Amino acid sequence: MDKTRGYLPIEDYGIIGNMKTVAIVSLEGAIDFMCFPDFDSPTIFSRLLDQEKGGTFSVTPQLSFSRTKQLYIPGTAILLTRFFSDDGISELTDYMPITGPNDASYCAIVRKIKTIRGKVTYKIKCAPRFDYARADHKTEQKNANELNFSAVNDGNAMVRLLADFPLQYNEKDGYAEVTLNHGEEAMLVLESVKRDETDLLHDLEFYKNTSYQETVRYWKRWISKSTYSGRYTDLVLRSAITLKLLTSKEYGSMVAAPTFSIPESMEGDRNWDYRFTWIRDAAFTMYAFLRLGFTEEAAGFLKWIQQRSADPVLHLMYAINGDKAAVETELEHFEGYMQRGAVRIGNAARDQFQMDIYGELIDTIYIYNKNHTKINYELWLTIQKHIDCVIEYWKMPDHGIWEFRNGEKEFLHSRLMCWVAMDRAIKIATDRSFPYPAPEWKAVRDEIYKDIYDNFWNEAVGAWVQYKGAKVVDASALLMPLTHFITADEPRWLSTMRVIEEQLSTDVLVYRYHNEDGLEGKEGTFNMCSFWFIEALAKNKETDKALEYFEKMTGYANHLGLFSEQIGKRGEHLGNFPQAFTHLALISAALELDKQLDRL
Repeated sequence: MDKTRGYLPIEDYGIIGNMKTVAIVSLEGAIDFMCFPDFDSPTIFSRLLDQEKGGTFSVTPQLSFSRTKQLYIPGTAILLTRFFSDDGISELTDYMPITGPNDASYCAIVRKIKTIRGKVTYKIKCAPRFDYARADHKTEQKNANELNFSAVNDGNAMVRLLADFPLQYNEKDGYAEVTLNHGEEAMLVLESVKRDETDLLHDLEFYKNTSYQETVRYWKRWISKSTYSGRYTDLVLRSAITLKLLTSKEYGSMVAAPTFSIPESMEGDRNWDYRFTWIRDAAFTMYAFLRLGFTEEAAGFLKWIQQRSADPVLHLMYAINGDKAAVETELEHFEGYMQRGAVRIGNAARDQFQMDIYGELIDTIYIYNKNHTKINYELWLTIQKHIDCVIEYWKMPDHGIWEFRNGEKEFLHSRLMCWVAMDRAIKIATDRSFPYPAPEWKAVRDEIYKDIYDNFWNEAVGAWVQYKGAKVVDASALLMPLTHFITADEPRWLSTMRVIEEQLSTDVLVYRYHNEDGLEGKEGTFNMCSFWFIEALAKNKETDKALEYFEKMTGYANHLGLFSEQIGKRGEHLGNFPQAFTHLALISAALELDKQLDRL
């Protein structure tokens, strides 16, 4: 039996969103994944993880031998799916309104159907499955054009399906069939509703006209704030919009990816939940936003960070609202994406000790202070708390950036980021003339530097290695010149770069590492590492090679310019989708490449 039957490749999807959650839309016009109403809420559609039980919201033109294309309206997160056949051409427009009633729980999906050519019949199915398909629900027909779906055992979860054509339901799922001639349009809206609400939040005319134009204007206004004027405008700004979609409008935090349990390996059990705010991922993202001129997002994240300042030690990851991330559990009733491995929600890495997060965070604050707005003394006091943690714990082994589950070691990347934390904090203090124990901090910074330079170097390997005493390299070492720990022409760095390329790269595709990590299965190449490698090449003045590799690497994106976490053996996308790490690294590599090309 073909385990992949009925599932689409993850790269055959696009996303729409409202900075509260996202919906994953297939090339076939189906919403196969959506957490509702927030990023980290239970799913309402999750066919992506179980084609029978998960639930979907599909619009299917009845066209013979059709082919499809997807594209975004430029500068927006409004997605078009087009269907082409000898019988006719159909167009499906999907978006989520950014503004709505003054209610933080408001969420809506708007689906506009249009026949471009011919006469086309459309079949619609709305099959919600509340609480990860664990909660039963009831369906109520309010009138010919309105259905209410309400979970029986899931609190206040309720959605309303509206249409400008008749709807019906059977076995609790909504159905419809509508025929549109050339130039005719129809509208579907799925919106959140509270159980005590009887009146419509908006009528269909609002969604047809006002809401659409408001959404277009929102994205056009936002993208116009970009200061980027380089060579890769479409790629960079699409990545920026993707990162924006993963950022919480309410809290200022962000998710590493909006999905969970999309396998990183088709042969193992590397299935994780990424719907949390990792300090590392968010800090890297805000760094990318700052470099593109999107300063409000960075300010919102720093406010969120300050609200965590009561914690004596930063957690590795948090829920979107700042609570502790959920315990890792398995949804045993789901068969999993392509029946590959367990379906997990929550993440056991929440309890891991990882020291690198202080460096990524303080480096972002340093850039914010240097290029945007001078930080205040209150934030400085928060930074001091973080530096106290670095001083106390920097020598301790941890689980590292890749969250190894087979024990703690003294990882190079963690040590490097401890140095970054000390170095950037000293620079901030000097710039702002803040009081700090200068002799002590400088001594610790220098001690960390010497420890890295001498004790992580392996002469036999000819490289700075993954951890103290290791004989293997790790792609995270590519950050050494990117963080200005060393210059790009440092002999030891040039040797390390060669070893990384020889041992971890396949053309432009780069693995994180090759050593045992305590997990089953062979993962794919890591997209972020590929862009780090390209950026390091550019810094090394290997501009022609960096340019060629960048253009080749971007060819691995899907049809919409979106990336997951990894690339598999057949060029397929692996891991949760879309992945913030990949898109922020693409932006950083593009900026460095622009800078080096401008110097030629």
